[in-house]
Amino acid sequence: MAVSKSTKKFQRNNLHDVLQRRKDVKKIKQRNQIQAKKKARRAEDGLNGSRTPGSDAEDGKAEQKKKKDALGDMSVDDFFAGGFQVPEDIKAAKGKKRSGKRKRSEDEAAADDSDASIASVEDHAAMNGDGGDDELDLHKNELKALAEKDPDFYKYLQENDAELLDFAEDSNLAEIDDLILSDDEADATRSKKSKGEGSTTDVSAAMVASWSKSMTDKHSLRAMREAVLAFRAAAHLNDEDGKTYKYTISNADVYHELLLCALRQVPEVLEHHIPTKEGPTGKTRVSTDSKKFRSMTSLLKSHALSIQHLLQNLSDAGTTRTTLTSLLGLLPYLLSFKKLIRDIARTVVDIWADSAHTESTRISAFLIIRRLTVIGDAGIKEMVLKTAYQGLIKGSRNTTVHNIAGHNLMKNSAAELWGLATPTLAYTTGFTFVRQLAIHLRNSIKNNSNDSYKTVYNWQYVHSLDFWSRVLSMHCDSLREATSGKESALRPLIYPLTQVTLGAMRLIPTSAYFPLRLQLVRSLLRLSQSTDTFIPLATPLYEVLQSAEMKKPPKPSTLKPFDFDTNIRAPKGYLRTRVFQDGVGEQVVELLSEFFALWSKSVAFPELTLPLVVMLKRWLKETSPFNKTGRQSNGHGGKGGRKGGDAMAGGNRNGKLNSSVSLLIQKLDANARWIEERRAKVEFAPNNRAGVDNFLKETEWTKTPLGAFVEGQRKRLRYAARSDANVTDRA
Repeated sequence: MAVSKSTKKFQRNNLHDVLQRRKDVKKIKQRNQIQAKKKARRAEDGLNGSRTPGSDAEDGKAEQKKKKDALGDMSVDDFFAGGFQVPEDIKAAKGKKRSGKRKRSEDEAAADDSDASIASVEDHAAMNGDGGDDELDLHKNELKALAEKDPDFYKYLQENDAELLDFAEDSNLAEIDDLILSDDEADATRSKKSKGEGSTTDVSAAMVASWSKSMTDKHSLRAMREAVLAFRAAAHLNDEDGKTYKYTISNADVYHELLLCALRQVPEVLEHHIPTKEGPTGKTRVSTDSKKFRSMTSLLKSHALSIQHLLQNLSDAGTTRTTLTSLLGLLPYLLSFKKLIRDIARTVVDIWADSAHTESTRISAFLIIRRLTVIGDAGIKEMVLKTAYQGLIKGSRNTTVHNIAGHNLMKNSAAELWGLATPTLAYTTGFTFVRQLAIHLRNSIKNNSNDSYKTVYNWQYVHSLDFWSRVLSMHCDSLREATSGKESALRPLIYPLTQVTLGAMRLIPTSAYFPLRLQLVRSLLRLSQSTDTFIPLATPLYEVLQSAEMKKPPKPSTLKPFDFDTNIRAPKGYLRTRVFQDGVGEQVVELLSEFFALWSKSVAFPELTLPLVVMLKRWLKETSPFNKTGRQSNGHGGKGGRKGGDAMAGGNRNGKLNSSVSLLIQKLDANARWIEERRAKVEFAPNNRAGVDNFLKETEWTKTPLGAFVEGQRKRLRYAARSDANVTDRA
């Protein structure tokens, strides 16, 4: 008989082992489900109350009937749930009749050998009884046999699905005692637990001091176990879920001492018994195959969950920082528990992105995020990057003068994470998020509804664009790339981010959204400065000057100066006022001078500034009430121009704005003449790229006419900002 195509493919790709491993994983999951059901059933039986006087006799009759009708009253579900148990009488009868052996294929024999390590566990889990400790022992023995028989598969489970190998949390905590006590003492401890189940112990200061001393002097695992159990009760102290714990805390001082004891000394004990090894790149290794680590798995998870729960309910800044510092030392031991790491990352990111926390607390939270990015695998790194970005967007919903510093802290710290990820991961995540911003912009352009622009013109979108400009500015910096000797993997994202930002600032070109445009120009200016990339920013700035807001006379107003740092939209009360016009004019002149200062040493500076200088001179002629000859400007010149001059009504009548633009023109002309004087002495042609790049390379940009002007402008703005801050503090 011909072999089918699927069989050939099956044999060629060695899929038999893959399928067998899937079966083994499925059986382990089924075994864990059976154990969970049994535990719940025993707990339910314990809560059903005492037995009636005649219950023993009834149980005896029922047992006899059960033995008599072994399979008669059993349903299909019960039969399969029982692990195919065979009654003793039937088993004996079959034992007598069975005499021959049937031939099995090699695949069937291999499958039977692989099932042998797990089948007995399933049969034992299906049996009725109270042997909880015996079940755990058998569970451990079977997993140990699995590790010896198929170590590759066991290691695969440890790395990818370690939770399958875990026992019930409360039961596994008892295994810590096996590392400290003898077998007889361990049995006595278990018997005491069974007798005293349901009772609680109030934690005293002496108990906490004893635990602390044992962990400090002897690195006692028993003391650590008790401290972890008490800490769990302290973390859930005010919960209303009705759960009871071994310990209770009634004294506030004891509560505080217990927190400090557990948070500071548990990581030290773990480091003593399970030391971590850190490589040169910051990666850490933990011996997850050791008996101590396997025994303390549930203890670690319980303690980490308690810390996570405590972080969600803490309000004190000092306690929050102490808790975060303790969690930082536990991270290497938790890397194999992916779901737990994901939940912890979300909790820590919420603290980092919450402006209600102090700056030091948020920095402590970021250290955990950064540590996860350094020591985690590719999956953890990607999860941390996405969670941090989501937290940044969530935390930047509103911007005020009080939280803008916190937003900048978030953006600067989060930008560092993309340098810790692998180049491929950094690019793929960055490309995904920039593409998402582009999709929002495209949908706003295509959608004709009145509110479609709101998906783009909001603080979250603006902060996202500014954040990515910081990421690219940090990791695509020219000096940084020259030091490393290679181009950043994020550099291809400069062009799409620039296009999205330019499109966003021109979506609604009205004067009300000039603050948003100016903020986005600053983001692109930072990007251009760090990456040595030319971005045409003069055009969007000149469009602001060309608006009616800047060319018509403003209305007098007593409003306070407009804050362009904490607003993306100007209220109607500010439009067409002298305060707003002066503020916009100052911003435009500052940004234009900063933009051209980037290229103040360029050999092509005169040609770069010529179009803008011509347009600015034309704008001054239109907006100034008088030209150089003292006659009123009409925008046309010559005879018959009085009608046009009357229409202009003397321009914008803003001497402050016009004089600042005129000063900018003078500095641009002076710098252009300065460049022309020096390039007249060069001997290379324009097609000599090396000569062009090295032109005035040794000259400081502050030594140029425009550079000196910009440096003085920065000092003046910094002084004004400090003065405003002092006035605000006194108020």
